Amino acid sequence: MTLTPARDAAARVSDPVPSRPLSPSPGLLRRAACEFGLTALLLLAVVSGVRWLFAPDGYGGGGVAFVLLGGGVGVLLAVLMLSAPGRWSGGHLNPAVTVALWRLGVFPGREVVPYVVAQLGGSVAGTWSAGLVWGPVVTRPPVSHAVVRPGPGWGEGAVVVAEAGVLAGSALLLAGLLAHPVGRRLLPYAVGLVTALVIAVLGPLSGGSANPARQFGPALLSGEAGLLWVYVGGPVLGAVVGAGLGTRLGAAAGARLGAVGRPGPVGRPGAGLSGPPVRPPQP
Repeated sequence: MTLTPARDAAARVSDPVPSRPLSPSPGLLRRAACEFGLTALLLLAVVSGVRWLFAPDGYGGGGVAFVLLGGGVGVLLAVLMLSAPGRWSGGHLNPAVTVALWRLGVFPGREVVPYVVAQLGGSVAGTWSAGLVWGPVVTRPPVSHAVVRPGPGWGEGAVVVAEAGVLAGSALLLAGLLAHPVGRRLLPYAVGLVTALVIAVLGPLSGGSANPARQFGPALLSGEAGLLWVYVGGPVLGAVVGAGLGTRLGAAAGARLGAVGRPGPVGRPGAGLSGPPVRPPQP
C-alpha cells in the first residue's frame, strides 16, 4: 500500500462541485520518477528479504519468516513515505492505492496512468536489481524472484476475495485518516502497520500481496505470470469498492454535521498525503 498529492480526502464527499477549477499539479514527471525509484527500492528490499528469510542458506522459511518479512517491509514502507521523495510524490508505491485515492477524489484522474506505469516499471527494476546483487539464488526456488504464491487449498477465487478485502479496508482507512489533519500525519505509520499485518497473517495463506506492483516484477522475471491477473485484479477491485463505500460513508457523515450547523470538511488542491494537511480557503 501507500500515497499522493492533490485534493483532500473529503473533496467529493462534501464539495462535489468545487467553487473554482482545479489547477494542474506541477512536476508530474518528477513525481512519477519518485514513484519509480521508491517502488524499485521497495522491491529490492522485498526480494532481498525473501532471499535471506526463505532460501535454504538463509533463515529457511516458515511462519516466523513471514512475520519478520512483514515487520521489515512495514517499517521500510513508512520510512519511504516519510522520505523527501515520498513526500514529493505522495508515496503511493501501489497502483491499487493510486486508484483508491483517485476514486476518493484526492488524486487527479489524469495522473493515474503515469503513476501506475512508474510503479510497475519500478517493480521490474527493483526485482531485476536484486538478482544482480544476490546472484542466481534469486532466480531459483524457493526464492524465484520473490514471486507471490497462494498457500495450499487457496484457489484463484479465494485469493481475489482476500486481496480485494484488504484493499477495500485500506481504502476505508485512507478515507478516514485523510479527513483529519491528525490522521494525515499518522498515515505513513498506519500504512506500514497494515502492510506488516497483511504479510504476516496472509503471507502463508493467500500470499499477502495487496499490491499489484509487489507481484508484477517478480511474476514477469520468474516466468510465473499465470496468477498475475489475480494479484492485480483483486486489489484494484477492492480499491474501487472500498473507495466507493468510503465516499458514501463520508457523505452521510457530512450530512449529519450539516444538519446541526457544523461545516463538513472542504477539499481543495493541496499537499501530498504524507505531507502537511490542506488548509481550507477562507470565505
